[in-house]
Amino acid sequence: MPITTTTHLNFRGTARTALEFYQSVFGGHLTTITYSDFGLPKHLPDADNLVFGQVTADNGFSIMAYDVPSHAPAATTPTTTTTRDNGTTLTNQECFVSVRGDTTEEVSALWTKLADGADLIEQYGPSPWTPGFGMLTDRFGVTWILDVAVPHAG
Repeated sequence: MPITTTTHLNFRGTARTALEFYQSVFGGHLTTITYSDFGLPKHLPDADNLVFGQVTADNGFSIMAYDVPSHAPAATTPTTTTTRDNGTTLTNQECFVSVRGDTTEEVSALWTKLADGADLIEQYGPSPWTPGFGMLTDRFGVTWILDVAVPHAG
């Protein structure tokens, strides 16, 4: 039985904008359903926010997102980054979205688009384990790792 996992991101009023941006980077089909589509009266807060959103592309990319209701408590851990003496950068985010491609050209093109308005944690380029690796936090506060898949002996 095949199993598929899809990253599900939580936003506060920016899920639609984020998913539209991710669609512009990765391509695919955008699906959005608002709280009002599920029956919340249009005059109430959150009515136009997303209760469900997803981008799915033929290349296998898939991501989901929604807007946390405005009355729900906010996360309390701010994102911080630290640079070690050896030049590597760390971030305290609880999870990252990882995107892996087959070629440096393919991943580099995605990196260029995703990096628009982002904070670069580690610039895309060769690393000891792959010909292409980079890490950034996009304009929506989501941290991404992009790298090139390499075969492993073993």
